[in-house]
Amino acid sequence: MKTQREMEKKFTIKSFQKAKDEKQPITMLTAYDYSMAKILDSAGVDALLVGDSLGMVVQGNDSTISVTLDEMIYHAKAVKRGAQHALVVVDMPFMSYHISTVDAVRNAGRLMKEGGAQAVKLEGGVEYAETIHQIVRAQIPVMGHIGMTPQSVHMFGGFKVQGKSLAQAQKIIDDAKALEKAGVFSIVLECVPEELSKLISEIVNVPTIGIGAGKYCDGQVLVCNDMLGMFNDFIPKFVKQFAHLATDIENAVISYIEEVSTKDFPKTEHTFSIDKEVVDKLQK
Repeated sequence: MKTQREMEKKFTIKSFQKAKDEKQPITMLTAYDYSMAKILDSAGVDALLVGDSLGMVVQGNDSTISVTLDEMIYHAKAVKRGAQHALVVVDMPFMSYHISTVDAVRNAGRLMKEGGAQAVKLEGGVEYAETIHQIVRAQIPVMGHIGMTPQSVHMFGGFKVQGKSLAQAQKIIDDAKALEKAGVFSIVLECVPEELSKLISEIVNVPTIGIGAGKYCDGQVLVCNDMLGMFNDFIPKFVKQFAHLATDIENAVISYIEEVSTKDFPKTEHTFSIDKEVVDKLQK
């Protein structure tokens, strides 16, 4: 449990490394708007991820691939306004860093300059190490993301656990080493076996953030809508629902509809008054 003094401090990329060195688990959640960002920030979460998962959570698509850079900038600006303590990390969406290093640096710069990002996150390992190196050279902090990378969902044949075979596991280890060498300040490990994430967390010196990667990572991240129980259609195995807001919200709306229908809402305390003398003159 964080003290008030700790919560008042700004969490930075230096805080990430300090947390790993001191074996203090890092907490991270996604946020897509001002209201949610403010609540999560006030609760004391260390970092907020403006994830391209908004393509699924906010827009209702079946993957993250359709999300644009301008959409990421829009949501990043909203989240940044609500974050006083937490570090704001913003995803680089599909095709914003794939074509050329020049494009990647320019687009990462837009997320910082226009979106207010304090760091960017991009998916991929060895293949994008040089791109990451150039972004870091431009003084833009980068968080890596390996394992099950959602932008590669069609290459994987679906959202599947990665690293179960020797070849896959070795590839993820090589990716982690390449990302560290390229200059990332942390690495997200998604949907990899717990034993593998433990090994990687011991091999690399930068913090690892797990999502479906077990308890041995240096921190954890979840989609806030998942952990708050705002969706009941599909719950990933690695998600724990800490609340069941979908049910609470539905019940609240049912109550609202009933009270409006019976004219029980609004009551006097919800309305404004005007002098009777003014009303009388208006009626005349």
